[in-house]
Amino acid sequence: MMKTFSSRDALASPSVARNRDPILAVLHRVLPPAGTVLEIASGTGEHAVYFAAALPHLTWQPSDQDEQALRSIATHRSISGLSNLLAPLALDAAAPDWPVEQADAVVAINMVHISPWRTTQGLMAGAERVLPRGGVLYLYGAYRENGTHTAPSNEAFDADLRRRNPEWGIRDLEAVAELAGSHGLTLVERIPMPANNLSLVFRRQEPAKFADS
Repeated sequence: MMKTFSSRDALASPSVARNRDPILAVLHRVLPPAGTVLEIASGTGEHAVYFAAALPHLTWQPSDQDEQALRSIATHRSISGLSNLLAPLALDAAAPDWPVEQADAVVAINMVHISPWRTTQGLMAGAERVLPRGGVLYLYGAYRENGTHTAPSNEAFDADLRRRNPEWGIRDLEAVAELAGSHGLTLVERIPMPANNLSLVFRRQEPAKFADS
């Protein structure tokens, strides 16, 4: 039975209008010329619609683990009518198995700090599973560097996140890069973004080959 959605299911986030164009400028440059982009934690679905419209040469696969978010994504998709925007998948980044076997790129926007650390661990493990050699993992959000916040506003944001959930919080860039490296993902670009955020671009490396003993 086909699910129906009301326009009231289409959620909106004020931050999307502020950050979508700077993010898109990076995605234009780092994403492949063709293939499927798996977006993790797509939230309202507004980014998915905007990027799918701006990047018609790519197939955009949104996902989320929250039912309300999935309804919002589906509604925005229906309204947009975009043929390269797929129906959202229920996907928990922390799970050991994802409902996707292969993707040419993985995108996660504002997820790492608004989720437990185990979710980032799952994200890296999942990206290792689904990305081909040279595939891109793109992260956007706020990070600490060298153990310190990059701006007072980020420090206040971090405190607010931890008040809301002790398992949330702005992560150390070095810890994220080290975790990625343990899953064959190398940080190749760190790009300053507006409002003291960063774009981080990782690439999937060739698995190590060991000689028989």
